[in-house]
Amino acid sequence: MSIKKAVVKQLRGITLAAKADTNHWVMMDGRDVSGGEGAASTPKELLLMALGGCTSMDVIPILKKMRVNLEGFEVRLTGNAREEHPQVFTDIHLEYVFYGDAIPETDVQRAIELSTTKYCSISAMLRDTVKITHSYTIQPASALTVKSESPISS
Repeated sequence: MSIKKAVVKQLRGITLAAKADTNHWVMMDGRDVSGGEGAASTPKELLLMALGGCTSMDVIPILKKMRVNLEGFEVRLTGNAREEHPQVFTDIHLEYVFYGDAIPETDVQRAIELSTTKYCSISAMLRDTVKITHSYTIQPASALTVKSESPISS
């Protein structure tokens, strides 16, 4: 069994700094209405980012092994949380966006399937309690030259 360790330290109020085995610091904070300063991502936002990062770290190398010429990639995540406490996610949708020319749709589907059913540990930890769905689009490489105002814009 692999043991992972992390530490979370209070900086001020509910502004926190955390690091784990890789020794990289991550900041966390709450919204001002809950005693935070809104100066960093919330733990729940980090959970979405962890899921997106985990599946990305599967899909990109899988497509590379398939010799798919991927020019760019992103995953847009949308999570719905309950209103009552604990305000857990009830469902999360992942929209995979692939950029490149002549990307085989069957390879994209297979890479997503392998990540969501076999390799992504974050997805595996969540799937019994959160409904996780996904979709994908394949955009031409030229679509990468168009800059959006925000990295989370739709």
